[in-house]
Amino acid sequence: MFTGLAFDTCTAPPLATMNAWRGTSPYGAVAVYVGGKNRGCAQPQLTASWVSAVAGSGWKLVPLYVGAQPPCQTGASPEKITADTAVSLGAADGADAVARASALGMRPGSTLYLDVEAYNTSDTACADAVLAYTQSFNRAVKARSYRPGFYGFASSSAAGIAKAAEAGAADLPEALWYAKYDGAADTTGSFPYSSGLFGGHRRAHQYQVNQKETYGGAALTVDRNAWDAPVAVTG
Repeated sequence: MFTGLAFDTCTAPPLATMNAWRGTSPYGAVAVYVGGKNRGCAQPQLTASWVSAVAGSGWKLVPLYVGAQPPCQTGASPEKITADTAVSLGAADGADAVARASALGMRPGSTLYLDVEAYNTSDTACADAVLAYTQSFNRAVKARSYRPGFYGFASSSAAGIAKAAEAGAADLPEALWYAKYDGAADTTGSFPYSSGLFGGHRRAHQYQVNQKETYGGAALTVDRNAWDAPVAVTG
């Protein structure tokens, strides 16, 4: 578990930058993109030795996996869900997420956040395929003794998970990380769904994006997050 401020940036920063930011920045956790066919950035820094060094210096790590994207989503994602492949893709991607996190030194018990980008939730067939994929991903993650989390947009992909949770659907994420760019660094007053959902330290809020910040002489452009949720188990 981690409660505090976290940042994410597309490419994992160099170790020197992480060391410069440790203790000089307001952040105590960093999200890293561990895999997925739709991962947008190369990760030359993201190795098991980087994870060990960063975690050893006191950082908490949040693993993100950019899996298959919604069938109704605009844009040309390398991997998209279909109604026919949702379950099989989810199972394969869940297994791959665990394998990639494990190879980086993130142990069983780590929460792996599935990144599903925005889509039209009024498209029922599309929403159903995303839910089936997510549930299958989650089952695969849990079967390997890891924990499923979910990252999505407050008005679309995360809203679909909240709606399913309200309906009592099975095999849902244990933690919800929602993107809502309101500048509110919290996970309570900004929470856009029923207050009874994802309580008990299972929420994170991405509240600002593309912020250039400098600490310890090292500059990064980051997205800002208020965090009160599970993270990776390392060490």
